[in-house]
Amino acid sequence: MTGNSASTASSGKSRKSRLSSPLKRLRPISLRRYKRSGKQSVAVRAVIDTNIWVSSLINPFGFPARLRKAFAEGAFHLVISEPLIEELGEVLARPRIRDRYGITDEDIRDILSLIDELSDNVLLRNDVAICRDQDDNAVIETAIKGQAQYLITGDDDIKFDEKVASFLASHGVTVVSLSKFLSVIDKA
Repeated sequence: MTGNSASTASSGKSRKSRLSSPLKRLRPISLRRYKRSGKQSVAVRAVIDTNIWVSSLINPFGFPARLRKAFAEGAFHLVISEPLIEELGEVLARPRIRDRYGITDEDIRDILSLIDELSDNVLLRNDVAICRDQDDNAVIETAIKGQAQYLITGDDDIKFDEKVASFLASHGVTVVSLSKFLSVIDKA
């Protein structure tokens, strides 16, 4: 997409179809091509919280787009768990997100399947109870069980809770913003 608004307007594309294109860019063909290329991701292991994933899947610009591209190129190794995959599916299926970005059931299935396929999926026992939000506990447990070095989140309950940061640090996990994580993998 060139970003030329005059050509976009004259081509007759609707706002919805233009907005849905970021999600469509992370399609099976592009990620399977990466997987078949034999390229190995670097040693950086990371858990990406749902809020960051959603931004990266629907936003074609800036840090979110760079994260999506880095994942597709194997710049880091993603650690995931079933609760995180389920939460991402639930968020992408919300009517306000589906309607605004034109996301279909097929899009959601494709994305979740590819993330699952190209990631280390760890089994959780639900034995971490450090946050008030059970979904946050699943993110933290995923990082620990998956031996991730980084947990990328925009969730204030995780980012600013010293008890959580200390607990994660004791397991070798650092909580970082998306911009900080991108600078880490750019240097790797």
